[in-house]
Amino acid sequence: MSAKDRLNVFPSRMALTNMKLRLKGAQKGHSLLKKKADALTLRFRAILKKIIETKMAMGEVMRQAGIALAEGKFTMGDISSMVFHNIDKARVKVKSKKDNVAGVSLPIFEHFLDGTDNFDMLGLARGGQSVSKIKDQYLKAIDLLVDLASLQTSFVTLDEVIKITNRRVNAIEHVIIPQIENTIAMITTELDEREREEFYRLKKIQDKKKKIRAAEEEVKEQRKKDLQLEDMRTANLLEDARDEELVFD
Repeated sequence: MSAKDRLNVFPSRMALTNMKLRLKGAQKGHSLLKKKADALTLRFRAILKKIIETKMAMGEVMRQAGIALAEGKFTMGDISSMVFHNIDKARVKVKSKKDNVAGVSLPIFEHFLDGTDNFDMLGLARGGQSVSKIKDQYLKAIDLLVDLASLQTSFVTLDEVIKITNRRVNAIEHVIIPQIENTIAMITTELDEREREEFYRLKKIQDKKKKIRAAEEEVKEQRKKDLQLEDMRTANLLEDARDEELVFD
């Protein structure tokens, strides 16, 4: 295990406790980020499905709008110049709001009508039904376009956030957590080695003390023996110094 695979910490009980707390936090963060990535991916797939459906509906609506415009031109002639001349501001406007998905803000676009219709009276003489049909079809097209713009924006935003979240999940899973686990293993090994060294040191000290006590006991025994011999010698000298008994006839 190289030094790059673990954190540079001094092996101690406090460091081991801190590493275990960091490991627990990293695992919790990994779990939360994984759940966030799953929720974003689920919403991402739903948006992708809706984009496909909207684009297919958009093709049909634009086809109907083109047919309605062709019918209106056939009935009333070219009305483009009249439309450009009478319009001074947009009547269909777009507003935005935010939608929160797992902590990610997604823009939601909605269209609304502002002001009066300058062409309410257009085509009363002829082709009024065709003009109304054209307006209705293109309003539907605008509605789908705004929805599609909202979906596409959310799609791009979610795609970027999912990539970032997955990178964080992979970094925690394959880099941070293994580093912390390797650090914990290194600290545990060092502490065990210290405990073994301390046990061996204490054992050697005990053996040394036993030898010292044994030597002291041996010295005491030797002294005791020497004292006994000295006493015996003194007693023998006293016995030798006694006079012989005199017998008188």
